[in-house]
Amino acid sequence: MATVIDGKAVAADVLATIKAASQRLTAETGVVPGIAVVIVGHDPASQVYVASKGKKAKECGFNSIEHALPSETTEKELVALVEKLNADPAVHGILVQLPLPDHIDSGSIIQTIAPEKDVDGFHFINVGKLGTGELDTAFVPCTPAGSMLLIERALGRDLSGLTAVVVGRSNIVGKPIANLLLNANATVTIAHSRTKDLPALCRSADILVAAVGRPEMIKGDWVKPGATVIDVGINRIAGGDGRARLVGDVAYAEAEARAGAITPVPGGVGPMTIALLMANTLTSARRAAGQTPPPL
Repeated sequence: MATVIDGKAVAADVLATIKAASQRLTAETGVVPGIAVVIVGHDPASQVYVASKGKKAKECGFNSIEHALPSETTEKELVALVEKLNADPAVHGILVQLPLPDHIDSGSIIQTIAPEKDVDGFHFINVGKLGTGELDTAFVPCTPAGSMLLIERALGRDLSGLTAVVVGRSNIVGKPIANLLLNANATVTIAHSRTKDLPALCRSADILVAAVGRPEMIKGDWVKPGATVIDVGINRIAGGDGRARLVGDVAYAEAEARAGAITPVPGGVGPMTIALLMANTLTSARRAAGQTPPPL
C-alpha cells in the first residue's frame, strides 16, 4: 500500500510559511505583496478560480486586486491595463485568467506581462530561465512547481540516480516539470501520445508524472513497484450514481497497490497550484524590496 502524498497538508504548510514571511516583509519594509488578477468575460469556472485566488491572497496578508472586464474588451484595451499594472510598484504579481475571448491573442497578452511580475511563469524569459537552469531568478509555472515540491517532500531535493518519466509534453506542465526534474539530477524522459510502448516506459520510472488530461489512462500495471506517482490530471467523469466525480490521469486504486507514494485526486497536486502562486507573488515582492525569498 502506497504512502498517500497529502497535497492539502503540504499546501497548508507552504501557505503558513508565506503568511509569516509576508508579515515580516511588511513589518520590516512597509511593502505589502500585491497581486492583480484580470478576468475578461463571464466564464463560470474562471470566476470560481479568481475568487479562490483572491481569498487565498488575503489570507496570506496580500493586497488582492481584481479587474473584471466585459467580454467585448479589445486586445488593445487589455494590453493597456497590463502595461499600467507593469508600471504600478504596488503590484508584484500579474495574472491574466485564461481562457480569454477568441478575439484576444492570449500569447500576446502573456508576453506583455513584465517578466518580474509574471507569477504564472509563462513569459518567454521565465521559460528560458527555467530551461537553462536559472531557477534563482525564474518564475516557474505553479502546477509543475507545486508537483516538484511534493516530489521533494517525498524523495528529497537531490534525485541523483533516479529515473523520471513525464507523460505529457504541454508547455504548462509537462515540459516545465521535466526541466525541474533535470535540475534536481534525475534522468528524465518525456513521453506523449506518439511514444512507442508507453506502458513499458512507465514501468521503468522511479518517478512517474502523469499530465495528459485523459481520465485514468495510466493503469496500475504501468507503475513500477515502489515508484513515486504524481497525478497532475483532473477530469470529470460520470459516477455510478449519475453524478460527476473527479479522477486523475492515473487509475488510482490500481496504482496505489504498486506505488511507494502517490498523490490522490482531488487533494494532491490541486491545492499546491494556488499555494505556489502565492509563493511566486511573495518572491516578487521580496525581490522588489531587495530581499531573498524564504525556503519552502
